[in-house]
Amino acid sequence: MSTATTTVQGAGVVVTGAGGGIGAALARRFVAEGARVVVNDIDPGRTKAVADEIGATAVPGDASAIVADARDALGGSVDIYCANAGLASPGDAFADEGVWAAAWDVNVMAHVRAVRTLLPDWLERGSGRFVSTVSAAGLLTMIGAAPYSVTKHGALAFAEWLSLTYRHRGLKVHAICPQGVRTDMLKAAGSAGELVLTPGAIEPEDVADALFDGIEADRFLILPHPDVAAYYQARAADTGRWLAGMNHIQQKWEDTGK
Repeated sequence: MSTATTTVQGAGVVVTGAGGGIGAALARRFVAEGARVVVNDIDPGRTKAVADEIGATAVPGDASAIVADARDALGGSVDIYCANAGLASPGDAFADEGVWAAAWDVNVMAHVRAVRTLLPDWLERGSGRFVSTVSAAGLLTMIGAAPYSVTKHGALAFAEWLSLTYRHRGLKVHAICPQGVRTDMLKAAGSAGELVLTPGAIEPEDVADALFDGIEADRFLILPHPDVAAYYQARAADTGRWLAGMNHIQQKWEDTGK
């Protein structure tokens, strides 16, 4: 039996944004590994459909506001919290203030609010696990999506801060950074997604597999697309050159009429 399976069996797990895509794949995998799972999504119908399909508990609603109810549904304790709900939020720096505020609220502050509620119990027990679905945009930035890229950088920074601050007190943190995944969010990415993400897109189940591999290896950064590691290294080694390369992609996107 793998370490990941041992870790997950019987655990109380919450997965937000689990009405489809990556969230549904994560919830399905956790149930298959023997966890007790709460499925959350803003859409009640999608929440119930996934929960009924996999034998989980549905707790629909805003991801920022359901932590207490999810904890009650699991008998008073959450062992693993997957902050997977997110907004794609395409647009440039001049996007409407409401777009920026919504992206910040869902992609960053929902994580902060969940941890604020769960952390005291995790620290008292000396164990807990926080999984953040960040996206490669949090490592590399995405053309045509300033609010998304900026807030996903924030989500990664928050996950890093949690790990470096509380790892010695039993908190495990994982940041999942996939590139293109065949979900509704990829379809919503429009021509930028078609140019950058679609060619190497993977299935949501591949992301779930990568997470469990990361749990097994006790790895913070989960990269379902191996190429992302090379891109991240190139960015760190010569940021100016990397930005110039990304700008060429931006120009190509503009030349195609966006």
